[in-house]
Amino acid sequence: MASLVNNLKPLLLALLGFGQGLFASESQTPETLRRYSFTSPGMGTTFNITLYASENRYADAEAAVLAAFNRITALNAIFSDYEPNSEINRFAATAPKPWPGSPDLLALSARALEFAQATDGAFDPTIGQLTRLWRSSRQRQKLAPPDRLQKALHSSGWHQLQINDQSLTLSKPGVLLDFGGIAKGYAADQMLALLKTKGFPIAIVLAGGDTAAGDPPPDSPGWTVTLRTGINDHAPVNLRLANQSVSTSGDLHQFIELDGIRYSHIIDPKTGLGLTRRIACSVIAPDTTTSDALATALCILGPEKGRPIAGNLKLTVRWTWQDEAGAKHEAWFNP
Repeated sequence: MASLVNNLKPLLLALLGFGQGLFASESQTPETLRRYSFTSPGMGTTFNITLYASENRYADAEAAVLAAFNRITALNAIFSDYEPNSEINRFAATAPKPWPGSPDLLALSARALEFAQATDGAFDPTIGQLTRLWRSSRQRQKLAPPDRLQKALHSSGWHQLQINDQSLTLSKPGVLLDFGGIAKGYAADQMLALLKTKGFPIAIVLAGGDTAAGDPPPDSPGWTVTLRTGINDHAPVNLRLANQSVSTSGDLHQFIELDGIRYSHIIDPKTGLGLTRRIACSVIAPDTTTSDALATALCILGPEKGRPIAGNLKLTVRWTWQDEAGAKHEAWFNP
């Protein structure tokens, strides 16, 4: 990790101090603290960190941010299903032999299986074959043949992933992992925790549709976060969050239209196809690993089936959906 920091630091320092990417803005507050914002790509999205620090601690803040962004690189090497040599792909290639998982893979696999059980499989980290079919369909603008879909469904199922002590096992060859519905939330949690241990608890991390909020800014009850679903967002909802997280899942940015039907990138593990219902879900939770995974699952389940799960897990949830006539509907659940 140290070598990675040293290799990246000249580039990042140039961007931070004098250039265009990482350093976004700086503004004086009435307090002795200043607000600093930083941006870096990672995990197929953009990560943003905003924190408050005294001017004489800027160098420390800069080092903490560099460490946080390097954490993304390390986690991507574990959880990316695009990288042939990522840990999850190397693990899948050894099935059904036990795999001595890294601490991050063991920890996130345990959380993923908890969510899979709690949602009766609506969240499933073993849908990698289905994910690849969706990407192929998007590229070819054509749904996969039924036999290929059935084969991919047969190679999915969260019960096929087991944890035994410090090892992981996939019950049969051909099962591929997909942590895309949880890894960015986990990364945001890890980054926020790192910033806190470095002495910067007044911080917020944005990772696409996932937000991890730390201690509130000076003279404010919390960080302002706007919920955008892409479904008639004429009056977006603003939240104030402190030491909480929120994630939104929906088909705002990733979808395909085939024969007049809109298929979301959110795959229903039971059908193997992207959702065709225009629906989005936002989940407020104590951590972003939870909000990321449950926003995906509760988007699939909808408010009817999702409310009991939200109640069991004590989550605040907002669903928005569009009916066949184009009218927007909204439903909240507050524990």
